[in-house]
Amino acid sequence: MTDPASLTIAEAARAIQRRELAPTELTRACLDRIARLNPQLNAFVLVTAERALADAARAEEELRAGIYRGPLHGIPWGAKDLFATRGIRTTWGAKPFENQVIDEDATVVRRLDEAGAVLVAKLTLGALAQGDVWFGGQTKNPWKLDQGSSGSSAGSAAATVAGLVGFAIGTETLGSIVSPCTRCGASGLRPTFGRVSRYGAMALSWSMDKIGPICRTAEDCALVFQAILGPDGKDPTVQDVPFDWDPGLRLADLRIGYLKSAFEAEHETKRFDDAVLETLRALGARLVPFELPDRYPVPPLRIILNAEAAAAFDELTRSGRADLIERSSWPNSFRAARFIPAVEYIQANRIRTLLMAAMDEAMRELDVVVAPTFAQNLLLITNLTGHPAVVVPSGFTDAGTPVSITFIGRLWGEAKALAAARAYQEATDFHTRRPPAFA
Repeated sequence: MTDPASLTIAEAARAIQRRELAPTELTRACLDRIARLNPQLNAFVLVTAERALADAARAEEELRAGIYRGPLHGIPWGAKDLFATRGIRTTWGAKPFENQVIDEDATVVRRLDEAGAVLVAKLTLGALAQGDVWFGGQTKNPWKLDQGSSGSSAGSAAATVAGLVGFAIGTETLGSIVSPCTRCGASGLRPTFGRVSRYGAMALSWSMDKIGPICRTAEDCALVFQAILGPDGKDPTVQDVPFDWDPGLRLADLRIGYLKSAFEAEHETKRFDDAVLETLRALGARLVPFELPDRYPVPPLRIILNAEAAAAFDELTRSGRADLIERSSWPNSFRAARFIPAVEYIQANRIRTLLMAAMDEAMRELDVVVAPTFAQNLLLITNLTGHPAVVVPSGFTDAGTPVSITFIGRLWGEAKALAAARAYQEATDFHTRRPPAFA
């Protein structure tokens, strides 16, 4: 029971609640695995062992006093190192901020503390939330150690799959949860924009940044999401919308679309994606064809992210310290963004508004859309429109590396997207497999 690599949150929570597993025992097991295995993975900026052991001991004391905070009580977790943690460095993965200490906790950190979770580490991210290369090198894919884990939630996905933390928190602006989850074989949730407070988190794009859990199962993602969602009075974009999680929801009770043209087109993961549809149909899903809105120019809308990122790091660029970020395209991207005409930025946002309405209309009769993860412009469209996505492993290549499938929900529709992903995982075992080097 003490091998953290073998336990989901749901499993560990049951053992902790029944007093079959002590939070300190689980935390020490994680810290031991980190010490032994992270040199291969390079997924940790720093380990918060002293804080972790104190929090785990407090969780045990509460259990003895009859206080149980819920399914995250005593569960070790890791924070992508762009979340402020009081008294602990928050480096943003970039050399100019290597020694930065922000003297408060991000809302997500505070809420997980309140849920009884145990922070064991700050996890790597590509410099300023791009890629998997940070000032300490490259974070590795636990399935293929000569390959990067993808980014920017590089350490969050790698450490979770390798069994070094029970779960992690990542962020996404344009693929930073979806991509590393795919590469590493994790289960991840990118929530609807405006679901989780970003207070205390590094800003990259104010209109696109989103925070979500990276776990071993879709069910675990739901448990973590429940603890971190909702307004805090500090991030004005966050809405108070119910999360009606029903893990027993049947696929036959959901209106599920599939991205027809993407599944039919020849692509690298076609055999895996076709197998997903077969599994869903066997589970009772009635799949209906769906297509993304195609009347607007989507790729040029990337300038919205470029302009907002340059504005977020304007002081860094003006100071000349941006060039301290090695092996990164950010410094030149920040400089180039100053030449984006204001008129074009405004026009891009006007088109984005139309795209949001078109995507909302396209999904009006559906609860969930299943799609090949990197099909067409899916990643850019849904990050621009703010739609939630659940990404889960759907097979392994001949080289032994994971591939994924994505479930897109309606706005505020995380519960049904997660339920569909959970049903798929109940019928498959890809999420239960462990990288041989970390078994």
